[in-house]
Amino acid sequence: MALAITDATFEDVVLKSDKPVMVDFWAAWCGPCRMVGPIIDELSNEYEGKVVVGKVDVDANQEFAAKYGVRNIPTVLVFHNGEVVGKQVGVAPKQTYADSLDALL
Repeated sequence: MALAITDATFEDVVLKSDKPVMVDFWAAWCGPCRMVGPIIDELSNEYEGKVVVGKVDVDANQEFAAKYGVRNIPTVLVFHNGEVVGKQVGVAPKQTYADSLDALL
């Protein structure tokens, strides 16, 4: 299961991580987000110990969504050493997300 990330935990969990981090910016009312959610959870299990995989509910946590220019959801950002190195807006096949992680491992 993907980690719930909030504005309060974002810096420690994402920006200071020594592993690559995949963050799904989503909202409960968003249909496409509900399609991406299970994919993100699967990746969380498959990459456990190698990658941090988390979700930010943009309705409750707007600070980092605004900071990274998240205008449409779902938006999945990949971070490495505190920098954004990948971005996927909208729904994509699971392999698209996996490829962005594999490139960092």
